[in-house]
Order: sequence, then C-alpha cells, then structure tokens
Amino acid sequence: MKNIPNLFTLLNLVFGCIAVILILQNGITIMYNPEGAQYIGIPEKIGIASVFIGLAGLVDFLDGLVARIFKATSPMGKQLDSLADVVSFGVAPGMILYQFLRMSFARQENGLDVSTLWLLPALLFPCAAAFRLAKFNIDDSQQYGFKGVPTPAAGLLVASLPLIYWYSNNGNVLAVLLNKWALYGLTVVMAWLMTSNLPIMALKFSDYTLKTNFPKLILVGAAIIAAIFLKWLAVPVVFILYIIVSLLTRKNNVS
Repeated sequence: MKNIPNLFTLLNLVFGCIAVILILQNGITIMYNPEGAQYIGIPEKIGIASVFIGLAGLVDFLDGLVARIFKATSPMGKQLDSLADVVSFGVAPGMILYQFLRMSFARQENGLDVSTLWLLPALLFPCAAAFRLAKFNIDDSQQYGFKGVPTPAAGLLVASLPLIYWYSNNGNVLAVLLNKWALYGLTVVMAWLMTSNLPIMALKFSDYTLKTNFPKLILVGAAIIAAIFLKWLAVPVVFILYIIVSLLTRKNNVS
C-alpha cells in the first residue's frame, strides 16, 4: 500500500518520457500557402506531447493526494517525485523549446541547417528545473509556499506553446512564438523564475477558510474565465496572474 503513491509518480515519469519521444520524432515541414508564401508546419504529435505533459501534471498532483490518503509520505517518495518532475516538466518542455527554435530558424534561408549551438540555449530550461527541484528537496520551509516558481508550473506553461500555435489564428501570437529572440527571452526568464527566491503561492489548501484561500479562489475563477474566452492562450495569462497574485500576497508565502 505504501508504494501506491510511488506508482503514480512513476506514471508521471512514463508520461514525460512519452512526451519526449513524441517531440523528438517529428520533423519540421516547410509549406506554402496558395499565394506562394512560405510558412512553417508544426507536426501534430508535438501537440499530443503537450497533452501528455498535462497528464503528467495531473498525476503529479494526484500522487501527493494519494500519499496523504494512505499516509504513505516518505523521503524516497519525495526524491522519486523530483526525479520524475525533471523529465516531465524539465526535459520535455526543454525539447519543445528546442523544436520551436528550430522552427524559428527554419523561416530563414537554409535555416534547417542551423548550427546546434544556436539551439542549445533551450537546455537552460531543464538545467534550471533540476536546480530548482534539488533546492526544494533540501529546504523544509516550502511546505505551504515556494521559493521560486515550481517546476511543474513552468513546464506546463512551455507545454502550452504547441497548443497555442496549433489552435491560434492570431498572426501576432504566431509571430511571437516563431521569434527566436522571444524564445531565448522566454527561456532565460523561466530559468530565472525557477531558480529565484521569489515568494510564490502554493496551490494547496491548508484549511478551508475564505480569508486564507481567497487569493487561490481568485486565481481559479480567473483561470476558468480565461479558458472560456482565450482557450489555450489562457495558460500564459493565468501563469502571469499566478506570479502577480503571489507577489501581492507575499506575506502569506515563503519569505
């Protein structure tokens, strides 16, 4: 019974591995519209990989819940959870950034032959994720709040990019997603947010009082409204709101 939460954690890892396989198996297609203009085709399997990262996030939430139900929390479970998170929310999103950088360079002449050196900055993301998880494991003060953005939140933000690209009809949004400097900037900012000591709110309910949970309820309500009107674009919007609400309520978070 004590290993049931660990099975959930391993399922998190399996979903993360499947996501990596789907991301790296896809080639980038250069296509032309009826007017002859060139555009980049993102393979649908990268979007499916995003779904698997989302499933990993769901399982990551459930393993902690199951551990509390069965009273089976353990140091091994904590370490195993972090190891799985490195893959699902570090390596897999890093590979998404890698592929988006490839697509960005593919818009240029002979862009598909770009040097790997221009793509390696994407690996900053998984490195920052691993550093953040290691820091979390040795800090007992992050039970009801975080120092730095939690790795799953950062990973799920990056995982939303293929879905935003695939389903968005906004030309400005697509242009940003295929701008290499925007991608480099996103990678650096997300790495900094994960490794920083910013007081970030944990989405856990330590009690059921309105006063304590009001910021979390605001965030949940905003997420529902944003999802209705913005669809997948709601993910980065809610992420930014998450940071803002956390900073406004910093006294209730880890200092």
